Amino acid sequence: MGFELPSRLPIFGAPMAGGPSTAALAVAVSEAGGLGFLAAGSTTPEALDTALGEVERRTSKPYGVNVFLPSTPSADAAGLQAYRRAIAPFAERLGVEVGQPGWNDDYVDTKIDLIARRHPAIVSFTFGLPGRDLSDRVRRDTGAAIAVTVTSVPDAIAAVADGADLLVVQGIEAGGHRSLFTDNPADAYGGAASSLVTLLSDVRAAVEVPLIAAGGIMDGAAVTSVLRLGAVAAQLGTAFLCCPEAGTPDFHRRALLSRTYSETVVTRAFSGRPARGLLNEFARANTAIAPAAYPEVLYLTKAMKAAAAAAGEADVPNLWAGTGWRAVTEAAAGDIVARLEREMASV
Repeated sequence: MGFELPSRLPIFGAPMAGGPSTAALAVAVSEAGGLGFLAAGSTTPEALDTALGEVERRTSKPYGVNVFLPSTPSADAAGLQAYRRAIAPFAERLGVEVGQPGWNDDYVDTKIDLIARRHPAIVSFTFGLPGRDLSDRVRRDTGAAIAVTVTSVPDAIAAVADGADLLVVQGIEAGGHRSLFTDNPADAYGGAASSLVTLLSDVRAAVEVPLIAAGGIMDGAAVTSVLRLGAVAAQLGTAFLCCPEAGTPDFHRRALLSRTYSETVVTRAFSGRPARGLLNEFARANTAIAPAAYPEVLYLTKAMKAAAAAAGEADVPNLWAGTGWRAVTEAAAGDIVARLEREMASV
């Protein structure tokens, strides 16, 4: 297969778009022996360029970057306007108006140009296939391995046929957005919803590229378990949400640490694409009615989420978290990596 793990430890810090992933967090994970990741999705090209520069100034250790691929614009104008009316009371409560549906390609070409000037060890893609031309360009310009995040065996097979060097296998337990290539509006999960253990075993039997396991992994025992199932590394996101190096907002941290909400849910309510987060008031009220329309729904909810965040209000913004969220701590990222290493040695 020709893939050599770029980090000393088989522990990757997951890219967490929307704020939690920072240059400081990526550096801390990499310096501790893991592989830190930057999230290029849902940020501006300028912010990404700054973060890339900061990582490469602060560490000589390998790191990775994750890119969101653009979705097809939604044709459900009526559904979007109905949802806009349904969520209006939340906006009114916060003194803002509901946004209008919008769409963009997340500046993917510009972001690829910026990444191509740097030297990440892995460039991963979420929400689809990058295509061989793009993958070959990134490999040529950066020397990076190309990873694709998958949630099903058919997507895994398609990603390998597309030229992926490795796959991030994302179980249903994972926090944040599901990397579905196609979101099925008739399905609450958007499509196949296998547990990590099942999906990892099934993908391992179907393809012959290295696999990174993601979803609900919070301790060294779980890392060891997925390695025994054939993964070459484990990717953890929720475990790092409350680190001092993370950019997670205070209201999100408090909700996790104080267990303000009792469970997680996979919902389209905040963005129009299935994602797992804490079941707060907004998710409870709108999960059943949110349309499959990403990123259009992001534009509908943007102003109210910003107003709620400014007020420290956790009932309205998305609070992404995986199923293992109750094990979150406030430890520094390097200390978490060290703990995982000790726990792996003791299994």
